[in-house]
Amino acid sequence: MSVRKVVRYGEETLRQPSKEVHKVSQKIKNLVEDLLDTMYKENGVGLAAPQIGENVRVFVIDVSTQDEPLNPRVFINPKIIKKSGACISHEGCLSFPEAFTDVKRYANVMIKALDTNGRSFVLEAKDGSLLSRAIQHEFDHLDGILFIDHSINRFEAEEELKKHNLPPVEVEKLLDEPELTEEVNKLKEKELAKNDKA
Repeated sequence: MSVRKVVRYGEETLRQPSKEVHKVSQKIKNLVEDLLDTMYKENGVGLAAPQIGENVRVFVIDVSTQDEPLNPRVFINPKIIKKSGACISHEGCLSFPEAFTDVKRYANVMIKALDTNGRSFVLEAKDGSLLSRAIQHEFDHLDGILFIDHSINRFEAEEELKKHNLPPVEVEKLLDEPELTEEVNKLKEKELAKNDKA
């Protein structure tokens, strides 16, 4: 298919909620091909339809490493049906070129979605794996949520955006995640205790 232009942070498309796919038509299959072509061209781990200007509930992920064969996964109309635990994830995004910051994520997720044949499947990703974090990151895109909305330190995120000439953090979009924050704080305490002993 074709490599598409990735929408940059600051453009409205990234903040709009996406519509359900009613039928896995040829048009949707072509969109999936474009997402994969664009993701591979940009060396991304995942890409959601809003990132190429299409507000539909579709995203793709490939967490294979360089010495592994490509393993593209397609998620159409995904729903996260279970989440637990917490982890700190150092994330970037193709819509935020070269900007990275620490964000709060669930460690374990279970997701239900359709594949390109319109068949339903369930996938579980655990222990804060790259797959688990990528699923949450791309799923957020479908609801107009961006990784910086989960920032652990808003001011660090702000600095990082400024450094790469990106618009500032939208403070009103920052997510209040008390349960996740509590879990992340426990993780930090454990880490500190471990370092004190070392």
